[in-house]
Amino acid sequence: MKHSTIQKRTSRVLHWIGDLTSRATTTVVVVVLLIIFGVILAADGFPVRWEAAFSTIAGAVTLVMLFVVQHTQGRNYLILQLKLDELIRSSPAADDLLVRLEVADDSEINDLEQDQLAHHESIREPDAAAKSKTRDGDA
Repeated sequence: MKHSTIQKRTSRVLHWIGDLTSRATTTVVVVVLLIIFGVILAADGFPVRWEAAFSTIAGAVTLVMLFVVQHTQGRNYLILQLKLDELIRSSPAADDLLVRLEVADDSEINDLEQDQLAHHESIREPDAAAKSKTRDGDA
């Protein structure tokens, strides 16, 4: 699937914003700016227009950051899925049905989950029996 130039640029900008906002220095700068703004606001008698402008800007920044976080998490999720799919494909003992499982029906996912739970329980049962025998033998 080809992405348009606008999508690529938007993605790059969102990743740049995500990288920038994940730095500790950015947090310090924002906190200092908020303190300065609060002091100026208090010195000016808390004008209603300034408070309304601050609320509007804070809401807009929150909305933009929501999209930035969603975009970067979606990309990281996709990368992780691709890596896991490659590991599944490369392992001869792995179940190939697990590749691209994220697009499966809910019923198929539930069936596979039950199979996995049953498999894990069957693995634990001999271990539990062996542990109880060693405890009984020690007593």
